[in-house]
Amino acid sequence: MSDDLNFAKESPIWVRIYEHLKEKIIFGEIAPDEHLVEASIAKDLGISRTPVREALHNMQKDGLVESIPRVGYRVKPVTKEEVFQACRIRAVLEVLATEWAIEHGKKVLLEQLNENISSSKRALLRGKLDEFPKLDAQFHEIISRRSGSDIITQLIRSLRNSMFRFRMDKFYFGDVAENVIKGHQAIYEAINKGRKSDIKKTLNEHLDIAFKAILKIELDNISH
Repeated sequence: MSDDLNFAKESPIWVRIYEHLKEKIIFGEIAPDEHLVEASIAKDLGISRTPVREALHNMQKDGLVESIPRVGYRVKPVTKEEVFQACRIRAVLEVLATEWAIEHGKKVLLEQLNENISSSKRALLRGKLDEFPKLDAQFHEIISRRSGSDIITQLIRSLRNSMFRFRMDKFYFGDVAENVIKGHQAIYEAINKGRKSDIKKTLNEHLDIAFKAILKIELDNISH
């Protein structure tokens, strides 16, 4: 395991460890069912066990790993059925999060979403597809955080982790990144118009497209 923590230095060390491990899980460098041992991770990274323990605890809360008594943690595998369920539940939560975010300040919400969309477009023009996982997550985090609900933010983050651990390493290639931007733009426009029915429709369509893209990647992988 690499000891290169490429995250903002002002972040708490456990957050950097969390993001470091999560990225490796999402992109398949740490496989499903693989064991994560607190002492081994601390030794590999050259740090104390306390921040590693906190990182693993939060990974468990977010559904990335599960605790095994006297063993440590195990990376939770994800099935297609779980991805489908995560997608459907997430759609319901994101509609509610968006409604609450609008109530907390539509102008600020739109400004932040527009900035994210502009960054995504620039990344696409530069061919920086490696930036898309972070930008995509950021778009939805803006909405959930603006809702003012820590519960919704945590639930949506956990569901997103479940969805995109399934072939995340190939998800943003091809025309998927472009479709992600189109979906975000449609959500932005629906929020701007303020019609709840349009917001619900665009969010459901966006997540449905993501689910179908994940399944297509899996089928392509099987055929090869």
